[in-house]
Amino acid sequence: MFHWQATIMGPIDSPYAGGVFLVSIHFPPDYPFKPPKVSFKTKIYHPNINSNGSICLDILKEQWSPALTISKVLLSICSLLIDPNPDDPLVLEIAHTYKTDRAKYETTVRAWT
Repeated sequence: MFHWQATIMGPIDSPYAGGVFLVSIHFPPDYPFKPPKVSFKTKIYHPNINSNGSICLDILKEQWSPALTISKVLLSICSLLIDPNPDDPLVLEIAHTYKTDRAKYETTVRAWT
């Protein structure tokens, strides 16, 4: 099994701007027919990323396709930072804050970043 580490820069047009996030990528033996296991190693405040670094992203699960490249996976994670999905959260409390008090959410994101 292959193991990579990647760095994601916080997207400029998001409250994560200026952040540097380390990501671990584990490739299963049957990659690309099974998705890689991708997780954040840097602590992040996000409704779709839990305290263990697990990411709730459909292309890393049921929507995986062997045609997807790691570059596309990382771009999808960047898109998730810009536009979280509070309707499919891993962290309910953060999703609730995102939906009900966006200013508090963004302030907390910046404090963690």
